[in-house]
This record gives sequence, C-alpha cells and structure tokens, in this order.
Amino acid sequence: MSLWILYSFALALALVLGSPFWLVRMLTTGKYREGLAQRLGFVPPALRRLARGRRTIWLHAVSVGEIIAAARLVAELEEALPGHLICISTTTRTGQALARQRFGAERVFYYPLDFAWMVRRYLDALAPGMVVLVEAEFWPNLLLQCARRQIPVAVVNARISDRSLPRYRKLRRLWRPLLQHVTLFCAQSEEDADRLRIIGAPPKRVRDLGNLKFDVRPVAAEDGIASTLRAQLAPDARVLVCGSTLEGEEAALLGCLPALIAAVPGLVCVLAPRHPERFAGVAQLLTQRAVPFILRSQWSSQPIPPGSVFLLDSVGELASIYSLADVAFVGGSLVAAGGHNPLEPAQFAVPVVMGESFENFRGIVASMRIADAIEIVSRQTLCSTLLALLSDPARAAALGEAGQRVFLAEAGATERTVDALLPLLQRGQP
Repeated sequence: MSLWILYSFALALALVLGSPFWLVRMLTTGKYREGLAQRLGFVPPALRRLARGRRTIWLHAVSVGEIIAAARLVAELEEALPGHLICISTTTRTGQALARQRFGAERVFYYPLDFAWMVRRYLDALAPGMVVLVEAEFWPNLLLQCARRQIPVAVVNARISDRSLPRYRKLRRLWRPLLQHVTLFCAQSEEDADRLRIIGAPPKRVRDLGNLKFDVRPVAAEDGIASTLRAQLAPDARVLVCGSTLEGEEAALLGCLPALIAAVPGLVCVLAPRHPERFAGVAQLLTQRAVPFILRSQWSSQPIPPGSVFLLDSVGELASIYSLADVAFVGGSLVAAGGHNPLEPAQFAVPVVMGESFENFRGIVASMRIADAIEIVSRQTLCSTLLALLSDPARAAALGEAGQRVFLAEAGATERTVDALLPLLQRGQP
C-alpha cells in the first residue's frame, strides 16, 4: 500500500510544482482550460444522468489516433451488446473534439487526474462492468480502484514503444504488481506481446490479437468535406495531402513546393498540421513564404486554384480528405516523433510517403515495405520522391494498390478483440 501512497504523493507534488506552468498555459492559450472540472473529478451531470441505471463500459483513448483506432471497436461492441452504454474518455482536446463528433457529446468526457478520489467519483457514477484502455494507459489508481471493485480491465491494441521500453524495464519491479490488476492485454503484435511480458504482464493474460488500426474503415468520402472539396478542384487537378505534420516538417514540404508546382500542372497541396495550437503558426509560415493558401475555417466552398495550399485548420477531417490524394505524405516522421498512421491514406489506395522516424507504427511500416507499398524518405530525398510519384501515375498507382492490399490482408483484429472482451464483461456483470 505504501507504493500507492508514494505514487499519489509524487503526482500531487508534480501537480503543485507544475501549477504555475499550467496556469500560464491556460491563461495565454486556453489549453487545459476546457474540461478542467472533469479532469478534477467532477462528473458532468449529463453523463451521470445518461449512465444512471444503465449497464456501462468505460473506454479510455488518449487522443485522435486512439479514437480512430477504437471507433470500429466501439461500433462492434455496441452491436454485440445492444443494452450497454459505452462511455469514452480522452486526455487531449483534439481527442475530445473527435470523440464528440464520432460518438456524441453526452457520453464523452475528459479523463480525470489519477488520484484515487477522482477516479472513484467516475466509477461511482458509471458503475462500469468493464474498463477498456487503448494502447498503453496504465494508470495506477484507476487499476487499483477497479481491482478493489472487481471490475475487469482490458488493454486493447496494447503496445510498448521503442522509446518507452527501456523506462519500463528499469522500473519493472514497480510495474509488475501494477500490471497484475489488468485482466487482459490484447497486443498489437507478437513483439508487443513479448515486451508486455518482459515488463511484468502475467504471460497467460497477454494475447496477440493484431492491430485495430488495420480495421479502420474508410470514412465515407462521398460525404462532407471530401466531396465538397472534390467538387471545387479543377478536373485535371493533382492533389498532394500532407497529414499530421509537426514543427519543421511544414518548412521542408514548402521547400519542395515550387519545384512540384512547376513540374506538375494543376497541383494543389492540402496541409494538415497535427496540433490545433500550431494552425496559426503554419498560416504565418505560408504568409512569410508568399505561398497562396486558403484556410479551411474561412473556406466557403469556392474553387481551389492550382498552385495553392489548402490549410486544414480543423480536427477530424483529414481521414476523409486522404481519399482525394494522388500522393500522401504522413507526418511526424521527418522529425524524431515516431510517425503517424500510414494506413489512413493506404486504405484508399493512395501511395504513401513517410520519413525515417516511424517507430510508433513499425509493424505496419514493415508489412508495407515488404509489399513495396510505401516510400521511406530522408529530408534530402523528400522532394525528389514526391516529384517522382506525382510525375509517374503508374508507379504511384502500383504503390497505392499494394498499400491497400496490405490494409485489407491484415484486417480482423477488431473481431478478435470483441470476442476476447465479451467473456470479461460477463465476469464483471452481476
């Protein structure tokens, strides 16, 4: 028990010492202000009313990537359990916005700080028959409180990244007792399953069920922003979509743009920065470089002129816009950030280009590389690779079709995960 007290004390100390930083951020950027009461353990009245008398499942997904991965899982659980309410928590503001859009605002909330009394308030209000954590959300007080109430906890799409593995291994004596409170680990791959066992997960509770991100299904490209944008492109337009970009990547991509526009008539670039707080900075960069651009937030469905950039300063629309691409660059990969999901464009048979940092999706990238379904570039080869694909439709089509075949061949993780979760739920229900 002393370990839990020490953890809670350390968390409280970090909160107190970091409070000046958080307060400044809240006052100057508005970040962390939204949902503050929920983060402090105050359950939204609408959520409390919605859950009252219902059989519930609490699913926690940190941000946008986890929400996208879990969306089909939620849908299939709802189909298998028509009498259940699935409530979704997120940590980030972008994740919250997408979750509200996908699942409806009433059952979506911010995950509370991991203090026992805050967690208990949500467990009291939701009375979940099962808690589902997406990827690697091992919150000690949540796990302890669930164990005390005999609520089964499953970690789905579980992964241990290259970056986090050394930290987990150094502290595995601390992690081992904590991971005893997890009922089931559904690993993305056999490598992740091995890593979970190494850091202390009970071997018999770890199963390799595959990656939920292979089951992400195309957002209906005929609806919403994709169809509206397609109608405003010239018939001969070529589209380069640069998605989930991070600081430093936009500058590198804009450095390629003059040569691409000169060589590819009708080229339009859709640029989608990963984080909303960077939208204004990227717009300023475009202005400084005298690149003509249109802001999604100010766009009223007028035609998109060739040689311009469509700056996607919105959340949740990138997935469908990938369907318009002739070539897609997936960001977070030219900088040391581990990359983002190359399957989002690959599902539409769009050729995918990524940088050399793809640790977060190493298994997926490995499958695509074996199938000759992705181009991995450095900063030095970025421009020439984009130009080659935009100039050679046959090569681009072959790359895209290979990526789509990988996407379809690896499907099935969601069905396997649902089959694994249902017996746990029966155990957790009275």
